[in-house]
Amino acid sequence: MARTITIQDAVDRYLDSVKLARSENTALTYKKSMQAFLGCLDAEGIAASSPLSELKEDAVTHFAAYAKDKAAATERLWLQATAGFYEFLAAEQLAEPNLPRVRMLIRQRGRRPGPRLPQFPREDIERMLDYAETLDQLPAADETEALRNKRDKAFILTLGETGLRVHEACNLRRGDLQTQENRAIVIGKGNREAVVRFSTRAMRAIRSYLKARSSLDGGSGRQLGSLPLFARHDKGAGAKQVKPMTPSTGRNIIARHVALALGAEAVGTISPHSFRHYFVTTVLRGTGGNLKMAQELARHKNIQVTQRYAHLSDDELDRGFYDVFEDGRD
Repeated sequence: MARTITIQDAVDRYLDSVKLARSENTALTYKKSMQAFLGCLDAEGIAASSPLSELKEDAVTHFAAYAKDKAAATERLWLQATAGFYEFLAAEQLAEPNLPRVRMLIRQRGRRPGPRLPQFPREDIERMLDYAETLDQLPAADETEALRNKRDKAFILTLGETGLRVHEACNLRRGDLQTQENRAIVIGKGNREAVVRFSTRAMRAIRSYLKARSSLDGGSGRQLGSLPLFARHDKGAGAKQVKPMTPSTGRNIIARHVALALGAEAVGTISPHSFRHYFVTTVLRGTGGNLKMAQELARHKNIQVTQRYAHLSDDELDRGFYDVFEDGRD
């Protein structure tokens, strides 16, 4: 007798399909969304171990209500992942949901998030970049720590002065780098290939790091071009292996250096993506608000995303206000 497919079985199959087709970050987002969906079903008295036949379209309505205390953007992500789940069930012939009804329920119940201005501590990021320049000058207990300092310097400067997303930086291989042109070929969001330009400062730090890593790379038994640009240097990586950093490692590096450079109270205020926000606004400031150039350098598919950054900073607004209303007054 064939085993009855449960709701949990169907969710697991769906998430496996997402892993194959989408990025690691997207897969993680979908996993969290489906965990929330299963939590909602459980609150409604439907266990994840229940037969898939017990799942109805109206579960979307309950899920939308369940998500109302979340931010509108989070609610929208949850409902988008859930809609994809119902579409997967239909495509794989695991169930026969009424897809038009599912979409209608999501349109009716889901809130639309309003535009949000990217927020990040610009001055603190600039302090982080200045701090990163000194990392390879710090005393190190051994060669591995010295190598980590050089890597972290190159990694932080790369994030701040290229606009790379953390997973893009971690996925770079030495062969992607065009050191003479200060450029690299990356596979970015949506599996799109693009050219990323590096500042002289960032490229100099990368060259210094790779030079210090030369014996490790040479002893790996692999072609240099296939090796990761940013490698792990910890006990788990092995003495002679060159393993790529993961986005989690990248986030941990930033958190550790935020604490060292700015203090423990600043941890959580700067993430790897904060450097991307910094990069876009720096391009806009330096080009007199050239949205098209900022869009191309940041590799935004839609210029409306870039436009979110084209707002005056608080200090500029303060200065303008006081110039108008306070200058020359007692």
